[in-house]
Amino acid sequence: MDPTIAWYQPEQIGPAQELWSRIWETQMGIENMNLNNSNPNLENKAPEYISLNYTNVFDQKHGPVNKPQTNNLQLNNALGKRKRENKASTFGLNQNVHLLGDNCSLTPWRIRTQYTPGVVGLHEEIEDFYKYMSPRPEEQQMREEVVQRITNIIESIWPSAKVEIFGSFRTGLYLPTSDIDLVVIGEWEKLPLWTLEKEIKDHDIALPETIKVLDKASVPIIKLTDKKTEVKVDISFNMNNGVRSAKLIREFIDMYPSLPYMVLVLKQFLLQRDLNEVFTGGISSYSLILLTVSFLQLHPRYDAAERSSNLGVLLIEFFELYGRHFNYLKTGIRIKDGGAYIAKDEVQKDMVDGYRPSLLCIEDPLTPGNDIGRSSYGALNVKQAFEYAYLVLSHAVNPQNQHLFSKNGSLLGRIVRITDEVVEYRSWIKQSFPVNAHLSSSLQTYMSTVNAPSHAPQKSNLLLDSSRQEESECSSDSSCRSSTSSIANYWSSSIGSDTMSGKALYT
Repeated sequence: MDPTIAWYQPEQIGPAQELWSRIWETQMGIENMNLNNSNPNLENKAPEYISLNYTNVFDQKHGPVNKPQTNNLQLNNALGKRKRENKASTFGLNQNVHLLGDNCSLTPWRIRTQYTPGVVGLHEEIEDFYKYMSPRPEEQQMREEVVQRITNIIESIWPSAKVEIFGSFRTGLYLPTSDIDLVVIGEWEKLPLWTLEKEIKDHDIALPETIKVLDKASVPIIKLTDKKTEVKVDISFNMNNGVRSAKLIREFIDMYPSLPYMVLVLKQFLLQRDLNEVFTGGISSYSLILLTVSFLQLHPRYDAAERSSNLGVLLIEFFELYGRHFNYLKTGIRIKDGGAYIAKDEVQKDMVDGYRPSLLCIEDPLTPGNDIGRSSYGALNVKQAFEYAYLVLSHAVNPQNQHLFSKNGSLLGRIVRITDEVVEYRSWIKQSFPVNAHLSSSLQTYMSTVNAPSHAPQKSNLLLDSSRQEESECSSDSSCRSSTSSIANYWSSSIGSDTMSGKALYT
């Protein structure tokens, strides 16, 4: 069991699990993972896991502070750079068996006294998870203040420059610890990365050790963490595609009401496993959203796009598709024109000479020839995590296995947990950034969007061609039904099929 992806389920915990865990740890040479720390030679040696008993709490007056409960040396060494930055990380959860039970504190979204067994209960939990993790007014306002501080600095240097928000903060699909993506639009002979970095340091708005200038990256950016709020910010220059992508995602949210529910769960699933960024061996948030959009576009059931569809079934099917069946070696994903699976050889024809489709090949719906997943070198890590989630959830919702599980156990909690650190961070935000009586117009607009009632899917003004629109409008016609049934055959073809739909996708 890979501790970065999986953890023991409640029914697996017991004497046998403890025995075999010790045997495995000894065999792997991880003697310092003994929770009792009984070996005196290991007293000052850092454990290779992060105890969730470590308390990174938020002082109500002075903001976030670290308060280790045990040996400072061990904990400070254990909290490596990545772990300190990711409050949501569940790495090492297996070393805290008391947090793996059915009544643990890591599933705070469970507000109902009882959930329906099986996939209906999973659907109910996803709805409650979405309500719990959706941005709160004070979180939105706090982030607006961060943006305003940075905008003031930029406009003081370049009055004619324009600062735009894109990414998850613009679409509303952000988690409590998500970063903010900003782009500065202006005219320079050379990108002024170092000039802005100096000004940010001089104004003392960011933690100095977090300010990084990535001038050699394919998209040069400045990364920083706001000192007052611990919100991470990425600043780029003259990248108009980010703003256009955010508008496109908003269109997809209107088309597919189930999209935001699935995306928040999937983002949390990857975030806690450090698979939410390319440079940590995962995939970008934009890639994840496009994977979800493609899944809904090409789903063989008509009702998959409806808000009334079972979110639990959709989630399991998503994990099954991208964790077990999708052929990453031969198949690319096309979003435009209603979506399609295409051979990578076809994708390469539109790419610049010398470039080949990546392992996770997603055709950029806005820029021809661009592969969104080209930097996702760790895509197979994500595939492995998706497959694990599919196995766990499909086993848990199987009616034949219901006698194995506690009636009070969380189905979604088998693959997703929310750490105490995140819960405390949100509580600190609520107390430190109370919402003003007169909310900003952007906040009012955003909250009305989040709380809007579900509605039927609409057609995209950007991507759906006329033929796709006609198909949507005549869904009752027999010719249209036969056209859509071909998608079902395309998706569910047997592994041995010689057609593109079967061979390229599944083999």
